[in-house]
Amino acid sequence: MPSALRAECGQLWRLRGLLGVLARRELAGRFAGSAGGLLWAWLPPLLTVASYYLVFDVVFGMRLGGAAPAARVGTYLIVGMLAWMAFADAAQRGMGSLLEAGGMLQKNPLPPGLFPARTVLASGAVFAPLMLALVPLYAGAHQFRPGVWAVLPLLALQGVLSFLAAYLLAILAAALRDVVQVAGVLLSLGVFLSPVLFPVSLFPERWRWLLWLNPMTGPVLGYQAALLEGAWPPAGVWLSIAAWLALLAALLSLALARSRDQLVDWL
Repeated sequence: MPSALRAECGQLWRLRGLLGVLARRELAGRFAGSAGGLLWAWLPPLLTVASYYLVFDVVFGMRLGGAAPAARVGTYLIVGMLAWMAFADAAQRGMGSLLEAGGMLQKNPLPPGLFPARTVLASGAVFAPLMLALVPLYAGAHQFRPGVWAVLPLLALQGVLSFLAAYLLAILAAALRDVVQVAGVLLSLGVFLSPVLFPVSLFPERWRWLLWLNPMTGPVLGYQAALLEGAWPPAGVWLSIAAWLALLAALLSLALARSRDQLVDWL
């Protein structure tokens, strides 16, 4: 791990108690004053996946080809879309976390990484239970094959991936506010350049390499293998995730080193 990022992670670990408190406050603050409270965090994604199942599987009865990891369209979409929503939510909220905490950072010598980390933890608290809930729901289709438990390391790795992306975007957004708009567009379009909406087998073969430019392609394929087939994800999935983690860690460490003396001024 690059030295700048290693030092930042060390600070976060020492302040893990404060980080937990901040994450709980972040999650509670999103729905402060509402009668439903945290239910509003789970309702939108639950309604989304329920709509996929109702429309594609129940009403239209749509089916995928034999090369797909699942026969039913809605069943296939739910897995990838939940994972993508979790990543997009963490990255989007984390990107604006330093801008929102500018006043606090100017008054208190806190590690800037606390703020993107708290938003990623809060988003994880919303989406991780939903992903884990898919394990018993999908396990019956493949008689609870042991590969389904690959969901656990995939969730952990996606959390790290989300933190690195969110923190990097937060620093870039502090330096140049246009990053917020550009990243928002990319997060909206990124779902189409991934195996979330369609199996890899349906993507033109000569253009499939484009899918690997999306950091969520590996995790999505991993979730699909684990949940839809009960199979341990292939080596390519883990290598893709490792490559993206290494790249984002290197870029974030470089951004931390370059912005150390200017970040608070940018905010």
